[in-house]
Amino acid sequence: MKTDDFDFFLPSELIAQFPLANRIDSRMLHVSSNYLDLHDAAFKDLPAYLKQGDVIVLNNTRVIKARLSGVKPTGGKVEVMVERILDAHRARALIRASHAPATGSTLLLENRITARVEARDQDMYILYFMHSLPLIELLDQYGHTPLPPYIERSATIADESRYQTVFAQESGAVAAPTAGLHFDGIMLKMLQTLGVKIAWITLHVGAGTFQPVRVENIDQHIMHIEQYHIPVETVEIIRTCKANGGSVLAVGTTSLRALEACALTGNGGLTAGSNETSLFITPGFRFRIVDRLLTNFHLPRSTLLMLVSAFAGIETIRHAYQHAIDNRYRFFSYGDAMLIERDNRS
Repeated sequence: MKTDDFDFFLPSELIAQFPLANRIDSRMLHVSSNYLDLHDAAFKDLPAYLKQGDVIVLNNTRVIKARLSGVKPTGGKVEVMVERILDAHRARALIRASHAPATGSTLLLENRITARVEARDQDMYILYFMHSLPLIELLDQYGHTPLPPYIERSATIADESRYQTVFAQESGAVAAPTAGLHFDGIMLKMLQTLGVKIAWITLHVGAGTFQPVRVENIDQHIMHIEQYHIPVETVEIIRTCKANGGSVLAVGTTSLRALEACALTGNGGLTAGSNETSLFITPGFRFRIVDRLLTNFHLPRSTLLMLVSAFAGIETIRHAYQHAIDNRYRFFSYGDAMLIERDNRS
């Protein structure tokens, strides 16, 4: 398939630049496996789509303050986006600068942190942070919330909490699992009261999630690698749900990727533990675990749009996205939600 098959025109005013006042106030487009069956709902309606014994799977990753500004020795400005912390002082990072910094050179970040460029691998760099404090503490003190590039403003103090799920625990992501941003504590308790089981996974979202697909044929795209962990309790909850005829709702593409990557390596079943995945889900993929997906609206020509097209069907997603544009839904990280039923043919 061609990358152009996943393109669409989005009016810029539909890209949400700020979150709503209340997390649960978003709209929610319900997309069934029937091409024409769309229903305009509200996120507050989510419990009505679930029943006792169903499972929702949430990603409890926590966004780190991964963005740092600074200068090269020449005085040229740089922006560093930490993609993954490797150890107490080293990280993989993206660097934006007018001229790429040379290996062995140093950067002065936030006027107080010196980082040495140790190596380069395509568009990623290995940086060594020359400071007595561990890197995670440096980022917490001096870093900035890494808002996506389509949010055209600087991060504020409010973003430190709003670009974070209420259940975030495990630090390591450089982008939020945005479908989870819609939940508040009251919604989680309501679902549990109804008998819906909550299961947890951790997948640390990398900066590669925002990288466009630059090749013409999608099968030539190289997917970024992300770390994930699936606890024993989650495996057991999902097994019980499946055995009793319940449905598994993945909250976000990150939860879905972790579950399906694990099942792919485990011959169709889930195995507890930690691993890495570069799974690229495109139309034709056979889903083994996830029955339903709660997600936001995704970028044109993106791997995430390809994933939801694989889940619901290409024509169904095209129709749903055009409906969302025509009805002025809010797009991307701070935007509205979609509840998608899996195409039974996938």
